[in-house]
Amino acid sequence: MQICWHAQQTVMMNRAQEVKQADHYIRLYDAKKLPEDDLLRAVALKWFRLNVLYKVKNKVGKIVRFRPNYAQRERYIRGHNRNIILKARQLGFTTFEMIDSLDDCLFIDNFAAGCIAHTLTDATDIFTNKIKLAYDRLARSKVWQNIFDMMGLLFPVPVEDTTSSYRFSNGSTIKVSTSYRGGTLQRLHVSEFGKICRKFPDKAKEIVTGAFEAVPLDGVLTLESTAEGQEGYFFEYCQTAENLELSDSKLTPLDFKFHFFPWWGNSDYRMDPDGVVIGEQLKEYFDGLESEKGIELDDHQKAWYAKKSEVLQEDMKREYPSTAKEAFEQSVEGAYYARQMRQMRQMRQIRQRGQIRTLPYDERLPVFTFWDLGRNDSTSIWFMQYAHGQYRLIRYYENSGESIQFYLRKLREFDYLYSTIYLPHDAEVVDLTRGDNKSRREIVEDAGFRVEVVPRVPDKLEAIQAVRDILPLCWFDEEHCKDGIKHLDHYRKEWDDKLGVFKDRPRHDSASHGNDAFEQMARGFMQTSNQRSYYEPEVV
Repeated sequence: MQICWHAQQTVMMNRAQEVKQADHYIRLYDAKKLPEDDLLRAVALKWFRLNVLYKVKNKVGKIVRFRPNYAQRERYIRGHNRNIILKARQLGFTTFEMIDSLDDCLFIDNFAAGCIAHTLTDATDIFTNKIKLAYDRLARSKVWQNIFDMMGLLFPVPVEDTTSSYRFSNGSTIKVSTSYRGGTLQRLHVSEFGKICRKFPDKAKEIVTGAFEAVPLDGVLTLESTAEGQEGYFFEYCQTAENLELSDSKLTPLDFKFHFFPWWGNSDYRMDPDGVVIGEQLKEYFDGLESEKGIELDDHQKAWYAKKSEVLQEDMKREYPSTAKEAFEQSVEGAYYARQMRQMRQMRQIRQRGQIRTLPYDERLPVFTFWDLGRNDSTSIWFMQYAHGQYRLIRYYENSGESIQFYLRKLREFDYLYSTIYLPHDAEVVDLTRGDNKSRREIVEDAGFRVEVVPRVPDKLEAIQAVRDILPLCWFDEEHCKDGIKHLDHYRKEWDDKLGVFKDRPRHDSASHGNDAFEQMARGFMQTSNQRSYYEPEVV
């Protein structure tokens, strides 16, 4: 094809240099002062084409010329073979990626681009209102078609046009779907990958093992999403990529480059502060951003954030994060303890310390443990000290595929002064792997521990409510209870794929065991006289 050299010329140039040169041509073009002799050089620059050739539908439904915003510009300049984008809402990355991919297909022969969307409805919308709209407007532009003819450029036309894909006359293809497997893609964009990981974990695994493998080393793979809690591929990839960035490590073609775009970088997120009241909690939040993170917000930004948070409430930091860390600290949809965990993090105690912080073992207090038993599944254990009505969770431990003797040895390794071990109702089941016909309760008692078996709850929602009731009285060690806290954050309702709603029952996943162990404390622990501490410890 006659025009593929333009894309190749762009690749040979440093992206920052290309953008700077293209911006010069764009200013001349906008002022209608771009000389005809420079037009060919301008069209050879991808950044010029992205800013000039294509039209999109804006937020109010009006067809306008596509002009990349600050975040899209930064993403373009800092692009890598593998990109992972953690972002605030409505920054238009899917639009940008689709216009960018369409441009590749039009200006490079035999180029294959794909996009995976969250749902089939989203996939149809992306193809129709982004790719198809942009292509149709450019193809119908007599001005640009005349310019292409004058330059001797052969403009590709669809030889196959479906509701979700184009195959062009130059051999290039672009497709939007909810999955992809087979063939090779030079470019793949996954929209709202965090939501896919949370609601459709099997689909997320299929994307990782199938679609990712379709992109070669020299191809481009981009994942973008708002945060959806501290679990799943998106969270893990973000953590790894951010750590690589912080360590200033050289990235290989298979490493994800971390891109974070907070709400305060968007010039649209501001409003007249007149009449907007900033509460004390928000004032403290803004002060913390400035003193701890160096993020200075003006009154117009603070007013916008305050009014927006009135609507989104607990979802504000997830949808419009100020930092990458707080994006992932927010609860996910359907989480049973979202309100309690949020209040726990916001709570300020003595010396402005919250309920999740460093909480050392107090040698003068006994330790109670609360278990969820498993063999093929995980066995989970919470370690708690009690004083003055406070439940002090000093450690969480879990493992799988081990005997109960393994966990008893682990307890001794921690070298705590133990009181009662609380086991679930299935502790009365005889361990058939042993020849002595003993239940797991008897095995623990034979090891010298005092045991209480917590009866099975007839209604699971009753146990969940017991946890909700006790959480305001709990303090957690941030480091040693990290995994357990994550499980409480992510214990949530099961999602109904067909109806698109949450079911009225818990989802069984990696968070279940940590929650079930915690339920033993919420339902089974009773502060009796022989469990009280023999001294008056400091109130946390």
